[in-house]
Amino acid sequence: MQDSTLRWGILGTGLIANTFATDLQLTDSGVVTAVGSRSQGSADEFADVFDITNRHASYEALVVDADVDVIYVATPHPMHRDNAILALQAGKHVLVEKPFTMNAAEAREIVQVARDNGLFAMEAMWTRFLPDIRVIRDWLEQGVLGEIVTVTADHGQWFAEDPQFRLFAPELGGGALLDLGIYPLSFASMVLGTPNRVVSISDPAFTGVDAQTSMLLGYAGGAQALLTCTLRAKSPTRASIVGTDSRIEIDGDFYAPTRVTLITRGGDITSVESAHEGRGLRHQADEVAQRLAVGDLESPLMTLDETISIMETMDKVRVQTDQSATTA
Repeated sequence: MQDSTLRWGILGTGLIANTFATDLQLTDSGVVTAVGSRSQGSADEFADVFDITNRHASYEALVVDADVDVIYVATPHPMHRDNAILALQAGKHVLVEKPFTMNAAEAREIVQVARDNGLFAMEAMWTRFLPDIRVIRDWLEQGVLGEIVTVTADHGQWFAEDPQFRLFAPELGGGALLDLGIYPLSFASMVLGTPNRVVSISDPAFTGVDAQTSMLLGYAGGAQALLTCTLRAKSPTRASIVGTDSRIEIDGDFYAPTRVTLITRGGDITSVESAHEGRGLRHQADEVAQRLAVGDLESPLMTLDETISIMETMDKVRVQTDQSATTA
C-alpha cells in the first residue's frame, strides 16, 4: 500500500456498506483496513468477505484504530449524527451516508465539530461525482441551457409492506422522503441552489412514515423544481433540466444514468453514454482521497453548507407533509 493510499474504516455492515466496500476495490485511491459493528460476529462476517484485517465489535474501537484515516458512516439515518461526531472527536475524517442527518440541526452539529477539529467531512451523495453528472455540470457552466426554467426529478421504488423493514420503521428514519427524496432534492440543489419557496404534500404508509411525498420548490430567479418520491411503486425515476435555449434529459435511473442528452430548442441533439465500473460509489471515495491529498477539508462539489441547506429544505418539507398527512 502506497503512502498516498487512503485507509478506510467502515462503520456499519449493512447493504450500503457492502456496496461501498465492493466499489472501493475498483479504485487505487483507497483500501478498507478496518470495519466496526455492534457485534463481533457481524464485523467478522463483513471482514471475511472483503479480507479486512482489523475487525471491531464496537464503533468506539473502530474510530480509535490507528490504521484508519477516514471513517465511512454507513448506519441508518438516526445514528449518523452520533456516529459521525464519535469519529470526528477521535480525530478521524468522515464520509457520512445520505441523508447526512435526520434534520438540519444535527447537520450543523457535525459540521461544527468537523470545522472545530480541522477535519474533512462530506455527505456521501455519490451521484454528485459520477462522470455523467460531470458532463451535466459542464453544460450548466457553459450556459448552453440559457435561463433555467424547470427541474424535474422523481424517485419511486416498490417495497413490500414489512414493518420490520427499515424504510417502514420510524425508529430507523423510514419513509420515502429521507431515503428516496434526498436524491431529487440534492439534484435540484445542485442545479438551482436553495429555494425561497417550498410547497409539499404527503400521504402516510401503514406505519406512519411518509409513503409518498411531492415537492414544488420555487427560486428567486423564477425557476421551479417539481420533485416526487414514493415507496409504493417503481416510477420512471427520470430527471430533466429545462432552459430557455436547451434542455437536458437523463435516461435510466437519474441518480445512476445510462445516458445524458442535451436537446436544443431547434432540435439538435448531443448524447453522452454512461461509462463507469461498478455501482458508482467509487467516485465519491476518489473525491475524498483527492481532497485530503491537497489538504482540503470539504469538497467543492458537495460542500457542507449545501448539505445543511438541503437538510433545511427537507425540514420545511417535513413540516408541511406532517400537516398534510394529519389532515388527509
